[in-house]
Amino acid sequence: MKSLLSLSLLGCVLLAGCRNSQPGSAASQQNSVSTIAFGSCSDQKRPQPLWDDIVAQKPDVWIWLGDNIYGDSEIMDTLTAKYNRQKSNPVYQQLRQSASVIGVWDDHDYGVNDGGKEYPRRKDSQQLMLNFLDVPENSPLRKQEGAYSAHVYGPKGKRVKVILLDGRYFRDPLKKDGKANVPDPSGDMLGEAQWQWLERQLTNSDADVHIIGSGIQVLPEEHVYEKWANFPTARQRLLDLLSKTKPKGALFISGDRHMAEVSRVQVPGLSYALYDITSSGLTHVSAPHEEANRHRVGDMVSKLNYGLITIDWNAKPLRATVRINGDNQATYLTQEIKF
Repeated sequence: MKSLLSLSLLGCVLLAGCRNSQPGSAASQQNSVSTIAFGSCSDQKRPQPLWDDIVAQKPDVWIWLGDNIYGDSEIMDTLTAKYNRQKSNPVYQQLRQSASVIGVWDDHDYGVNDGGKEYPRRKDSQQLMLNFLDVPENSPLRKQEGAYSAHVYGPKGKRVKVILLDGRYFRDPLKKDGKANVPDPSGDMLGEAQWQWLERQLTNSDADVHIIGSGIQVLPEEHVYEKWANFPTARQRLLDLLSKTKPKGALFISGDRHMAEVSRVQVPGLSYALYDITSSGLTHVSAPHEEANRHRVGDMVSKLNYGLITIDWNAKPLRATVRINGDNQATYLTQEIKF
C-alpha cells in the first residue's frame, strides 16, 4: 500500500498536479482522505472571519476555487502584493500547516474581470498563482500553459482524485447583448490540450471519488452571469465526457457567484445523480435575492460560507455529505450524495 505522500509525488509526475502536500500534514499520511473543504471569493482587503471555522473542521485538503485575491491588474507587482497580503493571514497560515492546499483561479485573481484568453499577462499571472500555492519551482505545472491540475489522495479502494479545471487561460471571450452575457455555441472553455488532458484523467481512473473543481458554475443555466452555459457546446461536451468515461463518484464544486447553492442533474450513462456544489464567498456575498435555477436543490445561501465534503468510506453504496457552512460553526445547507 502506497502512502499518500507517495501518491502525491506520483501525481506531480503523471498528473501534473502535486502542490502543497506537506509531509507533516494530514493529507500526507497513509490514512485515506475523508474531509475536504473548499471556497472562493476572498478579498484580501476585507475581514476574513471564516478561517478559524475552517481550521476547526480539520480538513485533510483545502481547495481554492478562484477569486483567491481581488487582483484585477496587468501589473504583476500589484498582484504579488495582494497575494502576499492574503497569504500572511495568520489563521490561514494555520490551515496551510495542517492541510494540503491546492487550487485554481477564476477571473479576479487571473487578472481581469470576466477575462479569458485575451488577457495579455496570463503566463506571468499563472506563475504568481503557483507561488501562492507553494508549487515547487521544478513542478511540471510551471512549464504547462494553463493552471489545470489533478491531485490523487489515499490508497486504492479509498482514493480521491481532485481535478481542477482552468476556465480562463484558453476560454473564448464572452458574447454580450448589452451588459448581459448570452450563449455562444461556437465558443470554448478549456482549449483542446486541456480537453484531451481531462479525458485522460477520467478514462479508466482507479479513484473512487472524483471532485471536479471549476471557478464558475457548471450546471445552472438561467442566470445572466458567468457560467458554463454561456458556452453550451462546451458544457455539453463536458457532460458527454462524463457519460463516456463513467468515473466513479463524480461531482462538481464551483465558486464565483457570491452565494451558495446546490444544483443537480441526471446525465445519461451515469448511474448516480451529478451535483454542482457552489460555495462563494469567503469574505463577501450578494444581498439576498431570488434567482431562477431549475436544477437547484434546496435554498440559496446569502451568508459568508465555505464548502465541506465528508466521505463515509464505510457506507455501501459509497456516500458523501456536503455542507455549506459559515461563521461560528453554522451550517446552512446539507446534501447527502450517494454514488
